[in-house]
Amino acid sequence: MSMGNDNLVIAGKSFRSRLMVGTGRHRSNEEMVASIEASGAELITVAIRRLDLDDPNKKTILDYIDWTRYTILPNTAGSKTPEEALTTARLARSMGLSNWIKLEVIPDPKYLLPDPLGTLRAAEALVKDGFVVLPYIHADPILAKRLEEIGCATVMPLGSAIGSGQGIHTREEIQIIIEQSHVPVVVDAGLAVPSHAADAMEMGADAVLVNTAIAQAKDPVAMATAFRLGVEAGRLAYLAGRIPLKRYAVASSPVEGVVRV
Repeated sequence: MSMGNDNLVIAGKSFRSRLMVGTGRHRSNEEMVASIEASGAELITVAIRRLDLDDPNKKTILDYIDWTRYTILPNTAGSKTPEEALTTARLARSMGLSNWIKLEVIPDPKYLLPDPLGTLRAAEALVKDGFVVLPYIHADPILAKRLEEIGCATVMPLGSAIGSGQGIHTREEIQIIIEQSHVPVVVDAGLAVPSHAADAMEMGADAVLVNTAIAQAKDPVAMATAFRLGVEAGRLAYLAGRIPLKRYAVASSPVEGVVRV
């Protein structure tokens, strides 16, 4: 089965890669650029609130990224309220970055879990304001459906807490979200190793977003490569169709014609 035309489509824009990557927590900008390239990702998230915009002569992450090669997805990380998220999104648009926004409303600094009500309020306002909204949420099927209904371009349920490396703790909820969604489902947060990404893709997720697992790996470039391969393997396995689970063993060799001794 070929994956040549199996593109990810978000708000009418087509991407060959189903791996999205973040730009935070890298040890150096050079290492960030190299790992992004190795990942094969085309959509890259950037936290607007964490850019130093006070000195126009000072380089930021944005100066190291080839804008002709990648699609920049500004995010509202650091926003504790819907109002802060709206301000950040509008700042990103006014900077000429994009009218696409990865929406994050996270009031709790310890567990970094997204605020469902605040996210919904902010998403409604951003959609009305002409943004393409990609909301980061807990794996809540009801919230995911509501966000789709108000016009969000994707839903992005967490696998586990941001940066925790715990993998996918929300499997059953994500499966429900995938089953009922008519927009791409992107598993975001908590993934630590390529097998986590492959697991998400095998479930039928449309993409995954990875940041800390690559940025903080001992060898980020190698880990980025591994995630690229994990996503590709998981997606191909999903398209191929796995065998059903059975309670008892089934012989892999035919029993007819077996020589009896």
